[in-house]
Amino acid sequence: MTPRVLVVDDEEALRVSVEKVLRRAGYDVDAVGTGAEALARVRGAAYQLAITDFKLPDVDGIEVMRQARALQPDLEVLLITAFASIPLAVDAVKHGAYDFLAKPFTRAELEQSVARALEKQSLAAENRRLRVELASRGAAGSRRIVGQSEAVRRVLQLAEQVAASTATVLVTGESGTGKEVLAETIHRLSPRADHPLVKVSCSALPETLLEAELFGHERGAFTGAAGRREGRFAACHHGTLFLDEVATLSPAVQVKLLRVLQDGTYEPLGTTRTARADCRLVAATNADLAREVAAGRFREDLFYRLNVITVTMPPLRDRTGDVPILADHFLRMYAARNGKTLDGFSRGALEALGAWHWPGNVRELEHAVERAVVLATGRTVELDHLPDALRAPRPAAPDDAPPRTIPVPLGTPLEEVERLLIRETLRSTGGNKQRAASLLGIATRTIYRKLEEEAEP
Repeated sequence: MTPRVLVVDDEEALRVSVEKVLRRAGYDVDAVGTGAEALARVRGAAYQLAITDFKLPDVDGIEVMRQARALQPDLEVLLITAFASIPLAVDAVKHGAYDFLAKPFTRAELEQSVARALEKQSLAAENRRLRVELASRGAAGSRRIVGQSEAVRRVLQLAEQVAASTATVLVTGESGTGKEVLAETIHRLSPRADHPLVKVSCSALPETLLEAELFGHERGAFTGAAGRREGRFAACHHGTLFLDEVATLSPAVQVKLLRVLQDGTYEPLGTTRTARADCRLVAATNADLAREVAAGRFREDLFYRLNVITVTMPPLRDRTGDVPILADHFLRMYAARNGKTLDGFSRGALEALGAWHWPGNVRELEHAVERAVVLATGRTVELDHLPDALRAPRPAAPDDAPPRTIPVPLGTPLEEVERLLIRETLRSTGGNKQRAASLLGIATRTIYRKLEEEAEP
């Protein structure tokens, strides 16, 4: 792969000159004039090296280095500096820059520094690749993302890039796609892997209990608080906190979470004592947070704090080539757990697995294979061992069905439009709330909440 280099300098003549030298040397080069442009490029593409002027019109090169390496930990940085700034550049090297080039520098000096920096970056990337390979095999009892599709490779590559950073990660995707497994993978690849990974389902607890669960509480802080208890932020000290279904957080908890993300501090319930959190946050949701912000249900400032790096888990229908691989993986796993020896699936069973549209994604496939393993009496999983829905003629998938038009008069409030969509979707699913939530890309709890609000006088 041709190394990709980012050049950052507001002096156009120098920027163009450096870009030409590096292109002639065979590198893929992008060149920008400000720190903001540089960070936007780093958020959108992978680079092996950044060459940045120490003084930029909007932010200094040290800050560019700090933020860029938070997004891409393996990125090497060369600083361009005037003679008077050399002491500062030396200090920057102590804090992570690979080297500095003092103006004026020659073409040979530039090429040599770039070659050495990229050699170091290549070694670091190879070490990380080996680490990822070991992690992907999974430790005993651990779960991993399985598949060979391009969509899965992109997800794993991004997970590898962000794992070593301290940046907050937002994992999006439909229910059952493996968002929690991705969070486990990011933690396992991170420097925090030897410390706890603590998981919290934000929709599983009422507001007060969730707040106490996250931040801890003192005795008597609320009814039933018989003693002092540390929260999940304290429990995952130096580790990773995984918040699932983060879109369901109440406004009060959103405020406290925002404070933790801003300055790393919080106050347990029932006290003014300030505690400090040292943990990396990975949040997950199957809802459209931008839409929740527009509807006033989710804080915009918290959304931007969570949305530093977004990884989207693809639905299984978009990577159907992985279905046989996943099915074989689950077959081996559940055969071992149940003390069975199974050779694989019959042709009819494989055809049925490949034909189904998997509205419940990987989770549905896992449960179907577990059931088949339990029911199998010979050495092969047969069609009869699969769930009834998979053996019946395939129903039209949501994407195949003709869209139903719902007349909505212009000016209808957004909240009323949401209620209409939920009611019509429930009608089409025969009242199946879980299926309706999957089709709408929202949490099942949201449907229950909307129905309760509609029933209120």
